[in-house]
Amino acid sequence: MKRIRIEPAWSFTDEAGNRLDPQLFGLLQGIHRSGKLTEAAAEAGISYRHAWNLLNKWADFFGAALVEMQKGRGARLSPLGDKLLWARQRVAARLGPQLESLGSELNLELQQLFEGVEPVLRMHASHGYAVALLPRFASDFQLDLQYCSPQEALAALNRGACDVAGYHMPTSATHGPLMQGYRRQLRPRSHCIIRFITRCQGLMVRPGNPKGIAGLADLSRGDVRFINRQKASGTRALLDILLRDAGLSSQRIPGFELEEYTHSAVAAYIAAGMADVGFGVEAAAHQFGLAFLPLAQEHYLLVCQRRSLADPSVKRLLEMIRSEPFLQAVSELPGYSPNRCGEVCSVDELFGEAQGD
Repeated sequence: MKRIRIEPAWSFTDEAGNRLDPQLFGLLQGIHRSGKLTEAAAEAGISYRHAWNLLNKWADFFGAALVEMQKGRGARLSPLGDKLLWARQRVAARLGPQLESLGSELNLELQQLFEGVEPVLRMHASHGYAVALLPRFASDFQLDLQYCSPQEALAALNRGACDVAGYHMPTSATHGPLMQGYRRQLRPRSHCIIRFITRCQGLMVRPGNPKGIAGLADLSRGDVRFINRQKASGTRALLDILLRDAGLSSQRIPGFELEEYTHSAVAAYIAAGMADVGFGVEAAAHQFGLAFLPLAQEHYLLVCQRRSLADPSVKRLLEMIRSEPFLQAVSELPGYSPNRCGEVCSVDELFGEAQGD
C-alpha cells in the first residue's frame, strides 16, 4: 500500500496573487552548498536561464536581491536569501515530527478501509534520526508512530495506549531524577527491553567554531548564545545531568530559556546564525554543516509488555530492526551505532548493566 507523507510548504503571495515558486528554495539551497549558480540550477532540475529568471522575479517580489554574484568567485546568498533559506529549514525541522505523527494516523485510517488489514503496531517514542527510519523499512505490518517525550511514551505504554515505547538514557548515569523517573515507570515483572541503538550527544557549534567553544563551561560566557531543548525532552534531561555533574548553573547560561523541539531544529537555529551553540546529536550537526564536540553516549531503547513479544506486529518489528538493510541505514547516521540492535533483555538486566558501567 502507498504511504502518504505530509510536508510543510511556504506560500508567499502579494496583493496581485503572485505565489512564490517552491523551486526557488531548492535553488537557494544549491547556491548555499556549492556557491555556483550553474551547479545549483542543475541540482534543482532547471536550466541556467530559468534559474536567473526565478532569482530576478523574486528579487522584484521582495524588493531586494536574493543572491550576490561575484565575478570570478561564483554566487552567494544575500542576507535576504540566507534568511529565507534558513527560515524554511527551521520550519521543516520544527514541524517535521508533528507532521510525521499526523501522517502516521492518516495512513492507519486509510489502511483500515481496505481488506486484508495488516497487523498494527502502535509506537510512542521520543523523536530521533534512527526512529525516523522505521516507517521506511516497515513491511507486513502497519506502524502507527507517534512522537512524544520519553516520559509520555512510557506512560502511554502503562495505560495501554501503545504497544511499544521508545526512550533514551545515558550509558553511565545510574542515579538522579531522570533514572528515578524511568525506574518508576518500568515494571520488571511485566516489561521487557528491546535494545535499539546507541548515539552520541554533544555540543553543536557554528562551522569552524568561531567562538572557540571547548566544553560546557564555555556556555556561561557572555559572548556565547545558547539554544536549548524543551524541558520534557530526554536530551534536555541529559544536558541537566551533565551540567549538574560539572557543577555548572543553568541560570548563568545566556539563552538557556530559549527552546526548540527537535535536534534538527536546534541545529537549524545555529546554522541560521541565531545562536552559537546548542546540545544535540551528531547527526543533526552533520545535517546542517555544523562542527560537533562529543560529550556523552546514550542508549535508545524500546519497551513493550513481555506478553507482546508473541504478537505478529512485534515479531515483525524485531525482524526489521535486526535486518541488514536497517542496520546499514543506522550505521550511516553520524554518531549512531546499531550494536546489539534487536536484542531482548529484562528491566533488571538493563539496570544491572548500568550499575556495572
